[in-house]
Amino acid sequence: MALTHPNSSSSVSEVKIDVFWHEGMLKHDTGTGVFDTLHDPGFLEILEKHPENSDRVKNMVSILKKGPISPYISWHQGRAALIPELYSFHTPDYINELVEIDKAGGKKQLCSGTILNPGSWDAALLAAGTTLKAMQNIMDGHGKISYSLVRPPGHHAQPTRADGYCFLNNAGLAVNLALNSGCKSVVVIDIDVHYGNGTAEGFYAWENVLTISLHMNHGTWGSSHPQNGSIDELGEGNGFGFNLNIPLPNGSGDKGYQYAMNELVVPAVEKFEPCMVVLVVGQDSSAFDPNGRQCLTMDGYREIGRTVKKLADKHSSGRVLIVQEGGYHLTYSAYCLHATLEGFRSCPDPLLSDPIAYYPEDEALTVKVVDSIKKYWVNNVPFLKQDRV
Repeated sequence: MALTHPNSSSSVSEVKIDVFWHEGMLKHDTGTGVFDTLHDPGFLEILEKHPENSDRVKNMVSILKKGPISPYISWHQGRAALIPELYSFHTPDYINELVEIDKAGGKKQLCSGTILNPGSWDAALLAAGTTLKAMQNIMDGHGKISYSLVRPPGHHAQPTRADGYCFLNNAGLAVNLALNSGCKSVVVIDIDVHYGNGTAEGFYAWENVLTISLHMNHGTWGSSHPQNGSIDELGEGNGFGFNLNIPLPNGSGDKGYQYAMNELVVPAVEKFEPCMVVLVVGQDSSAFDPNGRQCLTMDGYREIGRTVKKLADKHSSGRVLIVQEGGYHLTYSAYCLHATLEGFRSCPDPLLSDPIAYYPEDEALTVKVVDSIKKYWVNNVPFLKQDRV
């Protein structure tokens, strides 16, 4: 399948997005209870599904197959990861632990809200392998924009532990595949509402992987998630300065996020000059998500897509891998995904209108916070100090 080269004068309508998906990932059953637990208090007539359930991705698949962006999508069957492939990011002891739990029949809560049930391990292997296949598609020159539509999510999974609904770090595995395939440097831009702590942990001492996370300022949530996502978690050793956190105030909204992208993300990526761009996308930053309070709308996601596409066009010959993470509002998550991919196609006008009114936003506090983070980076991040911007 041929894609339009970034410098080509061909019509934008010729640009295709390769989507990688496998329905076996639906077999990960997270159960019911009070929000993301399996707890039944005994006094509720209806227990809700765990927020990370199969319905959310069914809607994502459906909107890409039936929505107005469907003519520009090319579908590819995912695959399961092989156990040795997992060792590029995770330790053998941790992988063996998961294998043994699965052999014993599953049904274990590895940490709060993160539940391995029968079928979960197979789904996790499919999520990891499908993301690897999406990256390989780019590495082999078959396409430039790959979207890995996967669950369970992965960006909280650390080398030695599960966390935050995540077992295997799908994006982290793909980054290592790119590096092992000849890429000299990779940037990971994570816009999920929660800190991509697992990805950060895996590359904390690496100077050829720049991890940037824009997230709600939520801090640590226990032993499985010891990282705070604060601005002073900058990496260590040779990797010092290559882990950049952007903790944003609740309700930052479209204007606040775009200000953070323009003032912090774009200059850092411009300076780093990656040969591969990975966007870790979660629609839990949206205005109506039960797991976040950041008030992004379809317009905000569309603009983030445009911004990341421009960075990829300039630094990685248009090559970008998009990896699905959170997003728990069954309807709006799908709409926001559609808008994100519209941005990657550089659509001059929205293909799909926003069906839900959104809250008025006040970006003043976010601007103040972003300016403060920018000042901190200039004074403390070595590869950004020279510019003094």
